[in-house]
Amino acid sequence: MTNSESEKLTKTKNFAHSFHHGEGTGHDWFHVQRVNKMAIKIAEFEGVNSFKVSIIALLHDVADYKLNNGDENIGYQKIKKFLSSIDFNNQEIESIIKDIKEISFMGGNNIVDNQSIESKIVQDADRLDALGAIGIARAFAYGGSKNRLLFDPSCKPNLNQTKAEYKNSNAPTINHFYEKLLVLKDKMNTSYAIQIAEERHAFLEIFLEQFYKEWGDEK
Repeated sequence: MTNSESEKLTKTKNFAHSFHHGEGTGHDWFHVQRVNKMAIKIAEFEGVNSFKVSIIALLHDVADYKLNNGDENIGYQKIKKFLSSIDFNNQEIESIIKDIKEISFMGGNNIVDNQSIESKIVQDADRLDALGAIGIARAFAYGGSKNRLLFDPSCKPNLNQTKAEYKNSNAPTINHFYEKLLVLKDKMNTSYAIQIAEERHAFLEIFLEQFYKEWGDEK
């Protein structure tokens, strides 16, 4: 990595830390750190240069609509302004923005053509952080921040959500397991992520089995 790239990464980490510090919905700086570290591991396994991967990972949630009052365009403008300030050119900025836009789940029905390997790697890293014990903790943290019920047996999961339905859903947190978390294992892009997803997916299933036993509504 060149000195210029190292300097840009340091500035990007500082920017991301400032944006996410203290965030309480599971999209905090620690989440960003985990995604970045995992993305670097996957990049190394795939033989992909980690510089752009890391930039994308560090910035991937700055444009999240959940952190910008429902308007993801506000976040993309923040990213563009920041990248421009640390001497990324317009072509590089547009490429990074495109890669970030292609990461989001949004109901799982968004088909992406010609997704870059860097975007696929960060997407895998981000999705892995939605699985396992940390994924469960993050799901309930977000649900609590939105005053959502833990579970309502009368409210069935919507397994074919549009992007708009996904963004506007107020369903109980347990529904989110079926609408997103449990389908992520089969949506991984890289062999490295697939292996990790298997174990974390299994933990979700164990958790749900115990949850229903305690709720008194075994499935």
